[in-house]
Amino acid sequence: MSRIDYFRDPNAPTANSVVPSVTAVVCDDAGRLLVIHKTDNNLWALPGGGHDIGERIGDTVVREVEEETGIKVEVDGIIGLYTDPEHVLAYDDGEVRQQFSICFRARPVGGSLRTSSESKEVRWIDPTDLGSLDIHPSMRLRIQHGLDETRREPYIG
Repeated sequence: MSRIDYFRDPNAPTANSVVPSVTAVVCDDAGRLLVIHKTDNNLWALPGGGHDIGERIGDTVVREVEEETGIKVEVDGIIGLYTDPEHVLAYDDGEVRQQFSICFRARPVGGSLRTSSESKEVRWIDPTDLGSLDIHPSMRLRIQHGLDETRREPYIG
């Protein structure tokens, strides 16, 4: 399924759903960030995905990161809540989803890099090289917040 991200676009379609989802800022011991090249919108992003019924939200983070990247993680904390109604995701099946994402900080504890049906490329990247990647502004905000070690409170926006 493909999608188009609309961000503060007055021509964006009206949202018709909200689905809780997660993303994770995962850094290795060398300070490199785990990123994926998504198959649905061809953008680079943090790993993450939708919350399933019967699942604790922390378990969603662990499952989604491993499914998309092959890396096993442990959750360390919450970076923020990203619910901007001016960021909608339009899918080719007619669903138009308002962003509702909880971004977590997690650390790798095992596994090895691999792709999935949702990630055509997975890599560890030095944060100074992020400018070379095509990343949605909302995702850049999460990355910025996640890499800012001076932040003490979660972002709510």
